[in-house]
Amino acid sequence: MEELKERFLKYVSVYTTSDEKSGTTPSAERELNLAHMLTADLMDIGVTDVILSKDGYVYGHVPASEGMEGHRSMALISHMDTAPDYSGENVKPQIIPDYDGKDVVLEGSGAVLSVKDFPDLLKLKGRTLITTDGTTLLGADDKAGVTEIMTATKKILEENLPHGDFWVVFTPDEEIGEGPDHYDFNICKADYGYTVDGDYEGEIAYENFNAAACHVKIRGKNVHPGEAKGIMINAADLAAEFAASLPKDQRPETTEGREGFIHLMEMKGDVASAELVFIIRDHDRDKFCEKKDLMQKLADRMNEKYGQGRIQVSIQDSYFNMIEVMKDHMDVVRNAEDAIRSVGLDPISRPVRGGTDGAALSFKGLPCPNLGTGGYGFHGPYEHCTLEAMETVVKELIYLAAHPL
Repeated sequence: MEELKERFLKYVSVYTTSDEKSGTTPSAERELNLAHMLTADLMDIGVTDVILSKDGYVYGHVPASEGMEGHRSMALISHMDTAPDYSGENVKPQIIPDYDGKDVVLEGSGAVLSVKDFPDLLKLKGRTLITTDGTTLLGADDKAGVTEIMTATKKILEENLPHGDFWVVFTPDEEIGEGPDHYDFNICKADYGYTVDGDYEGEIAYENFNAAACHVKIRGKNVHPGEAKGIMINAADLAAEFAASLPKDQRPETTEGREGFIHLMEMKGDVASAELVFIIRDHDRDKFCEKKDLMQKLADRMNEKYGQGRIQVSIQDSYFNMIEVMKDHMDVVRNAEDAIRSVGLDPISRPVRGGTDGAALSFKGLPCPNLGTGGYGFHGPYEHCTLEAMETVVKELIYLAAHPL
């Protein structure tokens, strides 16, 4: 477990936050620092067929061991970038052996990782807990997955464990929704796969949100406020009116489970112009479409009120619910459930209130549900994981390699 810890700490120390505004792949040059490191590490553990693509994707191929040929090929996939929601630079993990199950003070900021906010902490008592110091995120999303895949592959090769043909893939830019964009199926010829990018180590997820991004641009009419009566149209006011007109029971803070939402991510503007950025999410495709239609209908109503063309809405789909694909490939899910049972856990499947690379890859022809990593509190300073959970996931991955479909 010490080697697992050191590998994880090495990877989280690399600054790999992606940049949704760059327009490049990878979106941030710094992601290549980890890509080069992982390329070298794969070769060091004995993977002879390793490719770092021009787009920053790392591929490693492990042919089937003797007597295991003839099965379908599997891909194990994790992403290298961390979320731009919070700082991912100069990560200083706190390591707590034999965690007592109580609140943890994050020493860099004084913030408290509390059992009240994260009740799953109670289940982690007695383990080696790794947290942030409160000034950055940890990067367990998804460097825990990267570490687990690398560790499992090393163990398979070092101990000459039986295994089918499998691929190791590390992708950039998952956190900004671009992870699958340049995934090269001509390099990785797997028939099915698993992203290792969830939380609870006994989870196998094969349902996720349908997702879209919505940009609302508002054109105002600016004149001197002393002469504004009957003339001025304040774009900032219209932006506030637009946001306030959306259903309050369809916000992230008022929904759970399979309930979808419309989330205001960004709001900026002045009298002359304003802009709103939303994300739209729902597991149900029909309800997802209704939410998108709602945005346009609201814009139409406000344009009738304030003048045509005053408000413009553009909506772009991001990804869809992988259950539409996975319902025809449930053998991939059942195999993961067997892997989870093999380590003494009962498999849990919950609809993911988010998305993974696996959702888009499933629609591109690679059935790809998502496995847990043992990390929690992603995308912020309360992110945490345990070494024991990561070790459990390593065993699950070894089982999957030894039991190809």
